[in-house]
Amino acid sequence: MKHWIERIADELKDWDVDNHVVASGTSISGSIHIGNSCDVFIANAVSKALINKESSSRTIWIADDHDPLRKVPYPLPESYEKYLGLPYSQIPCPEGCCESFVEHFQKPFLDTLDDFGIELEAYSGAKMYKDGLYNDYIRKSLEKAPEIRKIFNKYRENPLKEDWLPYNPICKDCGRVNTTYAYSYQEDEVSYRCTCGFDGTMDIKSGDGKLTWRVEWAARWKIFNITCEPFGKDHAASGGSYDVSSIISREIFDYKAPYPVPYEWITLKGDAMSKSQGVFFTPGEWLEIGPAESLYYFLFRSKPMKHKDFNPEMPFLDFIEQFDRVEQIYFKEEQAASEKEEKKLKKIYQVSQIQKHSQIPFRPSYRFLTVAYQIAGDDLENIYQILKRNSQLSDKMAILSFEDLSDSQKDQLAERVSQVKNWLDKYAPGFVKFQVQKKIPSVTLSPEQESFLRDMATLIEEKNLNPEELHDQMYALLREHDLKPQKAFQALYKVIIGKKMGPRAASFILSLDKDFVIKRLRMQE
Repeated sequence: MKHWIERIADELKDWDVDNHVVASGTSISGSIHIGNSCDVFIANAVSKALINKESSSRTIWIADDHDPLRKVPYPLPESYEKYLGLPYSQIPCPEGCCESFVEHFQKPFLDTLDDFGIELEAYSGAKMYKDGLYNDYIRKSLEKAPEIRKIFNKYRENPLKEDWLPYNPICKDCGRVNTTYAYSYQEDEVSYRCTCGFDGTMDIKSGDGKLTWRVEWAARWKIFNITCEPFGKDHAASGGSYDVSSIISREIFDYKAPYPVPYEWITLKGDAMSKSQGVFFTPGEWLEIGPAESLYYFLFRSKPMKHKDFNPEMPFLDFIEQFDRVEQIYFKEEQAASEKEEKKLKKIYQVSQIQKHSQIPFRPSYRFLTVAYQIAGDDLENIYQILKRNSQLSDKMAILSFEDLSDSQKDQLAERVSQVKNWLDKYAPGFVKFQVQKKIPSVTLSPEQESFLRDMATLIEEKNLNPEELHDQMYALLREHDLKPQKAFQALYKVIIGKKMGPRAASFILSLDKDFVIKRLRMQE
C-alpha cells in the first residue's frame, strides 16, 4: 500500500531528468494561511519522497509579489484601497514594522518553515523581473504574440484584439499593473495605454512590468526546470491556467509542463478562506495549538482533491485524538482495527513525520489536559501527577516519577501543555472552561444532594479508587440517595467550580487535591 505522495514520486522517477525541481508559489495578497500554503507542504513532501527513493530533488517557493492588489486584506483599513491595482512589491508595510507590504505578510509564514521541517529556495517574483531572469522569455513571448493569442482564443468566448500583447507594464503615471494594455513592441520597448488615461512606453529590461499570468507560469517552469508543481483546483479546471500554460510551455518555450498536483480548497468552519474577509487560519496559528506533524496529518490523511474543513474549536479535540491514535499505532502503542487500517495509518504518519523519532513522543491526552491545566496551571510536575492518578499514562510512563522523565519528555509535555493553554484561551467554548473556587460558592442544595456529597467525601477519604471504580461508586451512591445523575453531578460542580456543568466527574475529582475535595464536599473551609 502506497501513499499518494509516494505514487507521485514513483511516477516522477520515470522522468528523464537528472534533478527534480518541485515548485510552489503563493500570492502575497495578505496573510498566508493553511489553504493557500498547501503548495508548499505538498511540494516539500513530494521532494522528500523523491529523495527517499534516491532521486535528486529540491523544493523552490516563488512569492508572487509582482501581482496587483485586487482586494484590501484583513485587517488593513479602507485607506489601503488607494493601493488597489499596484503590485504588492510597491505597497508600504501597513504597520511600519517591515520594509514592505510583502515582507509584512510573508515573514510570519517563512518563520514557521523550520518548525515544519521545510527546506526550500525562496524567490521573489518582483526581483526575478528586476534581475532580468524573465527578459528572454518576455522577448520571445512578445515576438510570438500572435501564436500565444491564438492559444488563448481557443479557450475564450471573446477573442483577444489583434494588437494584444501578453505583457502588462506598470503605468508610469498611476503605478498600476492591472489597468495597462500593451499594444506594440520594438527593440525591448513596449507601448501601452492605461485606463487612467496615460499613454507611454517602457523598456522590458526595467522590470517594471510582467508577463500575463499563464505565460509567466510557463516561462517560470523553464527558467527553473520545474518537474512537479502543486496548485489549487481553480488552475486545474478544464481550459484553465494549467491547460493553457502547458500548451504555451510546449509550443512557445519548448518545455514539457511539470507533473500537476491539483488540490481542493480548505474551508474554515465550513466557509471559504478569504484574506479580505479575515476568514483564515495560518500555519503559525496551527503551531500555537497543535504539533507541526498534525498539520501534515490533516493535509495528507486524504487525497489532495478531497474536501477538507478545519475547525479549531471543539472538533479540534476529536482531530487531535485521531492524530494521537495514528501516532500510537505507528509506534505499536495501540492496535489498529485491522491489518489494512494499520498499513494505511502507518503510511500517513510516515509521510507526516518531520524528524524520525526512536520512540513515541510524550503527548498525553489533549482533551484530558484541558482539565488538568485548568486545575494545575503551568505546574508540569502537578500535571504529571494528575495524569498518573487518572491512568492517563502508558504502562511504561506510569512507573516513572516526574524526575525520571528525560529532558526531551519534559519538553514534549511542556509543548503540549502550552498548546492546550493556547487552545483554551483562543478557541474553547465557555462550557469547557472552569475555575476551581478557592472559597465555597454560595449555592443552594437539596438535603439529598448534601447527603450525597458527604458520603462522596467519606468514600474518597477511605478508599483509593481509579477513575472507573470511582465512577461506578458515584452511581451507586446517587441511587442510594434517590438522585438523578444530573442532580448529583450538579451538586459536585456547584460546590467546586460554581457551575452546573463541568468535566467528567470521576476524573475531575481525582485530579484535585484529595484533602481539598474532602473538605469541600463536606462544605468545610
